[in-house]
Amino acid sequence: MYKKIIVPVDPAAADVGERTLTKAKSLLDAGGEIVLLTIIEDIPGYLAIDVPVDLIEGAINDAKAKLVELKEKTGVTAHIEIRSGAPAREILATAEEHKADLIIVGSHVPDFSNYFIGATADRVVRHSKISVLVDR
Repeated sequence: MYKKIIVPVDPAAADVGERTLTKAKSLLDAGGEIVLLTIIEDIPGYLAIDVPVDLIEGAINDAKAKLVELKEKTGVTAHIEIRSGAPAREILATAEEHKADLIIVGSHVPDFSNYFIGATADRVVRHSKISVLVDR
């Protein structure tokens, strides 16, 4: 069905990531590609001076290790990409750069501030030029 699927995953929510990655595998065309993506959010400038230099590097290494573990657990072949910045913006930029035809985002249990699907998923759905599947 789809030739290139972007699967953004929050390493802290491995269960959601596992579900969305498995869903992506089931929707992928033979010979297609899955890009397993995580975004390390930027630290605001006013906090950056107090943050140890190796904190960001540690977060990147930890995220990569969790994504590799997720790939192994699900048995899904995927290209891992780690970016930094605002999550919704980076998800959309990754989809555009890879010329993807689907983004699958996992949704968490909402609270009052983001009742329907979550802040990042909502932004991706509203601004994406391609199809977005929100996996509940």
